[in-house]
Amino acid sequence: MKAQPVRFLVVLLLFMPALAFAAPASVDTQKSTLTVRVYKSGFFSAFAHDHEISAPIDQGSFTEENPSIEISITAGKLKVMDKESSDSEKEKIQTRMLGPEVLDAVHFKEIRFHSTQIQKVGDGSWQVTGDLTLHGQTHPVAFRVQKSSGHYQGVAEVKQKDFGMTPISIAGGSVKVKDQVKIEFDVVGQ
Repeated sequence: MKAQPVRFLVVLLLFMPALAFAAPASVDTQKSTLTVRVYKSGFFSAFAHDHEISAPIDQGSFTEENPSIEISITAGKLKVMDKESSDSEKEKIQTRMLGPEVLDAVHFKEIRFHSTQIQKVGDGSWQVTGDLTLHGQTHPVAFRVQKSSGHYQGVAEVKQKDFGMTPISIAGGSVKVKDQVKIEFDVVGQ
C-alpha cells in the first residue's frame, strides 16, 4: 500500500518540468512595446504628419506549449510620440485621440487582445488569430508573430471603422487620417 504514494511522487517529479514549461509567462511590461502608427491621406496631406502612438501594456501572459496570449492596455495611457510635431500639437492630437471623437477613453477604458487560435508556421513563427476589444467593440484580428532572441515581434493592421471610430478629418477632408492603422509590437516575457 505504501508503494502507491511513492509511485505518485515519482510520476509527479517526472512531469514537473513539463508542467512548469506549460505555465503561462507574464509579459514584462517594462521591456515590451506596442506602437500604433496612424497615417495621413488627402489632397493636402503633405502638410500634415503621420502619428506615432505609444500604447503601454498594463498586463499580459503567453505560453508556447499550449499557445495562447492575453494583453491588456488602459486606453487613457496611450501617448502621442510624434517626432515632427511640437509639444502643443502633440497635446491637441492627444486630447482628440482620447476624446469622444476617437477612442472615447472615458467610456471605453480598456483595450484587450485574447488569442483564439495560434498555429505554428515555422521555427519561431506563428500565425495568431484572436479577438481585439477596442472602443467597446470586439472583432477578430490576425497577424504573424516572429520570435527572435526572446522577443515576440510582429505587426497587426486594423481599420478604425470596424471598431465604430470615424477617422479624423480636417480642412473639409483635404487632410485626414487613413482608416487603416498599424500596430507594431515587441513582447518580452519575465
